[in-house]
Amino acid sequence: MITVPSAESSAQRARWLAELADALDEARDLVRQLGAAEGRIEVIELSRRIEATWLEVQAMRLRKTSGTPDFSPEWIKDLPWKLSA
Repeated sequence: MITVPSAESSAQRARWLAELADALDEARDLVRQLGAAEGRIEVIELSRRIEATWLEVQAMRLRKTSGTPDFSPEWIKDLPWKLSA
């Protein structure tokens, strides 16, 4: 069975992603204050990981709001008519 997300669950997901993006923004600012500019490798690595996560959250937000369905390979392989073949 394929379920279609309700407007309420979509709104909840959007709020959660927005809160996550805000928290990551705060983490980026904190890492900058802690010395990413000083060149400490571990702080730079943490900064890059936070940035990558922030970018992924933004991509998730854009994917959902674009109105296009998810046709990733994982989704396509589970189509009901493919399971019986």
